[in-house]
Amino acid sequence: MSIWRLILLHTQGITKSIGGGIMSSVIEKKKSIVQEITNHFQDSQTTVVVDYRGLDVAEVTALRKELREAGVVYKVYKNSMTRRAVANVELDELSDTFVGPTAVAFSSDDVVAPARIINNFAKDHEALEIKGGVIEGKIATSDQIKELAQLPDHDGLVSMLLSVLQAPIRNLAYVTKSVADQKEEQEA
Repeated sequence: MSIWRLILLHTQGITKSIGGGIMSSVIEKKKSIVQEITNHFQDSQTTVVVDYRGLDVAEVTALRKELREAGVVYKVYKNSMTRRAVANVELDELSDTFVGPTAVAFSSDDVVAPARIINNFAKDHEALEIKGGVIEGKIATSDQIKELAQLPDHDGLVSMLLSVLQAPIRNLAYVTKSVADQKEEQEA
């Protein structure tokens, strides 16, 4: 290994000492990245795997911004490291999706957000392809991710629930008012 390569590795924080420990430092760094990916898979409610080939820098930046605003972590990792992390969380069937340029969106708060944002973005940008993902610990196909994207978000679901709960009360108020109106008409 040339001295320039050692200096480059050292300035990147990969080496602990010049001369020895270079390989062990690289391996330790890779292990920490695999652990980071494993933690994301374990902590997320929804994970969406996409092929971003064909998107330019501005489009990827816009997608990242939209996902970040929704509290979604969007990362590009080496496929080999992601496959190791997937094996760690026993989602081995997902390994086949980690081929070519692949990005992963993790959401630990909102189950629908990554699927909805990526699906909507993919409608406007045909280059973005949903490969698959994980929904609450179960492997999902790209079609299942697209179906999930059609569901309303948390606020939408709460709104729907409130309207369903208000309907019987509203109907009771209408009936009571009509009975009162009929009694007034009969008395008059």
